[in-house]
Amino acid sequence: MRAFAELLDRLSLTASRNAKLTLVRDYMKATPDPARGYALAALTGDLAFNAAKPAFIRKAIESRLDPLLFALSYDYVGDLAETVALTWPARPGDNRAPDIAEVVDSLAGASRVEVQGLIETWLDALDPDGRWALLKLLTGGLRVGLSARLAKQAVGEIGGVGASEVEELWHALHPPYEDLFAWLEGRGERPSTDNPGRFRPVMLAQAIDEAVDFARLDPADYAAEWKWDGIRVQAVSERGERRLYSRTGEDIGKAFPDVLAALNFEGAIDGELVILKDGRVQPFGDLQQRLNRKTADAKLMAALPAGIRAYDLLLDGEEDLRPLPFLERRRRLEAFVGRLGHPRIDLSPLQPFGTWDDLAALRAAPPPGDAQAAEGVMLKKWVSIYEGGRPKGPWFKWKRDARLVDAVLMYAQRGRGKRSSFYSDYTFGVWTKGPEGGDVLTPVGKAYFGFTDEELARIDKFVLANTTERFGPVRAVRAEPDHGLVFEVAFEGLQRSTRHKSGLAMRFPRISRIRWDKPPRDADRLESLEKMLA
Repeated sequence: MRAFAELLDRLSLTASRNAKLTLVRDYMKATPDPARGYALAALTGDLAFNAAKPAFIRKAIESRLDPLLFALSYDYVGDLAETVALTWPARPGDNRAPDIAEVVDSLAGASRVEVQGLIETWLDALDPDGRWALLKLLTGGLRVGLSARLAKQAVGEIGGVGASEVEELWHALHPPYEDLFAWLEGRGERPSTDNPGRFRPVMLAQAIDEAVDFARLDPADYAAEWKWDGIRVQAVSERGERRLYSRTGEDIGKAFPDVLAALNFEGAIDGELVILKDGRVQPFGDLQQRLNRKTADAKLMAALPAGIRAYDLLLDGEEDLRPLPFLERRRRLEAFVGRLGHPRIDLSPLQPFGTWDDLAALRAAPPPGDAQAAEGVMLKKWVSIYEGGRPKGPWFKWKRDARLVDAVLMYAQRGRGKRSSFYSDYTFGVWTKGPEGGDVLTPVGKAYFGFTDEELARIDKFVLANTTERFGPVRAVRAEPDHGLVFEVAFEGLQRSTRHKSGLAMRFPRISRIRWDKPPRDADRLESLEKMLA
């Protein structure tokens, strides 16, 4: 556990992607089975402990520490694992620090009444860093800036294979992945990929650099289509197995049984999961009401019918189409979707253009009815094969320009991980007429990135000096016409929302600039956002 704790600590403090790769690869090389396999499962989000809930951790610490003192400490730190790790009053004894495999095996066979005792024993045996790693492992909240794909890439480097090849095998593997490591180290055969309904690594696009790329690219080499504002999915129906995967390989089919029911084919489609009504893609806010649910009832499915707007065809029957050029895959996709004839699966139409100026005009003016659902255009090279990851050159995305609004900081909350000591999550609002006629602020969004570490420290200092109320880990910040902090907020979409007091919700808001020079009274009004929406 100490080695795993050191790995997590170094990952959380390392910004470099290549440095993270090296850290994970070296840990996996130096750590024996099965501990490294369980560590890999934790890093990729594939390790869950149903018996170890945060409530057990709270109960354990409150049995050793005054509950009021713990509550005050937790309120200040803002992170359960870090608070318990730092305040745990250990009882010296014949304690031996556990490794990951021991934790996994013990919890797998433990009853709910035994869990608290196990947690206390392990916390007694570990130092603060080890306690933090243990608790993060139990709660599944590592948050060390490492994606599942990057972890798979690091493991693949042991055997000189890419992340896509590891991902191709992933859904046929199970923790602690001893067969995977045996293959990578030359001690065993390559695990079989003959797993019906498996996930295929998704091909991603690069953001286009308008100043550089258009000068060197030939528009005749590329096809264009809208970048729909949903979530990227892979729909697989293979030998009786139907699956709906997110772009990271998470099976989300249980939340979309209406989509699974439409997969009446043999093959694999790459597309965008959206809400489809009368053949029109609806705003992302509609889809958001169906995301992150375990199930969906008939009423919800009738009100918000989900479907797939197809981009690509990866598997036709038993034929793998990924080695074919996009031009041929597109021809096969059009025929495939045409044969299906299902209202839940339609085709993302190609958009003809002759010059980059034509494409710019197209990007600026989505067709009526689709403006809320198209967040830009995609460019795909006609000759490109389908390869997992983000290869340079074949595919580009050109999002519509972000919209800007000046908003006032209203609330701040402590962050997580290395930001747990700072107020780094910000709720901001704009002015509107209050019930008594005067101007009041109404929240319109929340953001937690877009600023430097130096700016974060300065904002944190402002929050601490201008707190008016406290609600657990959240602080209300002084926000008056002549006193407060203004953020220039960039966002990529705006839609109606009954969940927000303002009636509006922003898509992908981020802090663009901090307007220390601007008085709050000059921030934008809700009426301005209403005009943007119109």
